[in-house]
Amino acid sequence: MQLPIDLRSDTVTRPSPAMRAAMAAAEVGDDVFGDDPTVLHLEAHVAELLGKEAAIYVPSGTMSNQIGIRLHCQAGDEFLCEANCHILCYEQGAYAQLFGIAARSIEGEYGVLQVEQLLGRIQPENDHCVRTRLVCLENTHNRGAGRIQPYDAVAEICGWAADNGLARHLDGARLFNAVVASGISAADWASHFDTVSVCFSKGLGAPVGSALCGPADLIRRARRHRKVLGGGMRQAGIIAAGALYALEHNIERLAEDHANARILADAIRNTPGLRLDPEVIDTNILIFEVDPELGTAASFVARLRDEGVWTNATAPQRIRAVTHLDVSSEQVKQAAAIISETAKSLVELVG
Repeated sequence: MQLPIDLRSDTVTRPSPAMRAAMAAAEVGDDVFGDDPTVLHLEAHVAELLGKEAAIYVPSGTMSNQIGIRLHCQAGDEFLCEANCHILCYEQGAYAQLFGIAARSIEGEYGVLQVEQLLGRIQPENDHCVRTRLVCLENTHNRGAGRIQPYDAVAEICGWAADNGLARHLDGARLFNAVVASGISAADWASHFDTVSVCFSKGLGAPVGSALCGPADLIRRARRHRKVLGGGMRQAGIIAAGALYALEHNIERLAEDHANARILADAIRNTPGLRLDPEVIDTNILIFEVDPELGTAASFVARLRDEGVWTNATAPQRIRAVTHLDVSSEQVKQAAAIISETAKSLVELVG
């Protein structure tokens, strides 16, 4: 049986035989007691990569982001963020549910904000108002089709925030995609933020986990927040070894995923009834619209699935496809042909 070409997300990656071997051989301890050597190695390594003093390993990017927000905000505080960011759209409003923190969103251009949009957004010191304490950015931007934040805009926004006494947190779930595509180091990107979350279980291909990086005093506090959220793990070195392997072997190869995304994008550009939105593909995510005359995104996704290509409908007429290490360039070419042929057959039916 031929396996499907799974483009639903880069979260579907599975550990390679070499990664599994590293995990099986991992030396372990009890991470809650702070003596799992593999977890300690991972935390030190990722902190060094990002130019931060310390890091903490957590089960998920959502937990990492929420701990980051909690470190900078208390109940009655708010943070500023882009209107389509992951923290706002895909984390159940956990900052409000769990911590009594509010969010103020600003619409960007495919996830990209400019500093001018933030001017005047800080609440005055007034008993009637929430307290503005934090700015959150996301790089790359998931709902912006993997858009890389312009480096100069990041520096300007974070400089403005620091000048106004606001903390800065980066949701860098796919930060290494931005690193590879831009040529700007992870440490340079991270230098503008107090805390940075990075994910190991997306394009890097590890099965589990994210890390929150920042100053040592904040990361010590983060351990307390991790515990109350249920994120304290015991012999976590088994999964941390997968993350370590990913950092050591799978960063530079992200360029292959970016090249494969461009193959898909070229096919979609040249297919009647389909339209890329946005047109520019920065990394490994693309979003395209299906002409209503061809049916809904859900029906188009169902047709593709019947042909062995798995994608996601994200809106009535919008589909998301993501390239990753478990999909070869040859498979991507096959998927591109199937997407194009499926659309063309529908055009003929309605023509």
